[in-house]
Amino acid sequence: MSEFKRKKGENFESFLRRFNTALIRSQKLKIARDKKYLNKKDNKSKQKKRAIASKKIKEKNEYLKKIGKIKEDLKKKW
Repeated sequence: MSEFKRKKGENFESFLRRFNTALIRSQKLKIARDKKYLNKKDNKSKQKKRAIASKKIKEKNEYLKKIGKIKEDLKKKW
């Protein structure tokens, strides 16, 4: 991490401008913002459990549609 100090006789606005430009050039701020919203991938066991659960729900809905408990949608709304 680079260290920033005010130069002798430098006003705060010019120091802040110099700091911001150095921060933008180093791209540390961009990296930090990207890491803030980084979603870790689920491990394989969680993926399998989620896939099995969604498959069961789909099969149940298909069965209910076949026996007439659920009306079949002609147009899917995405």
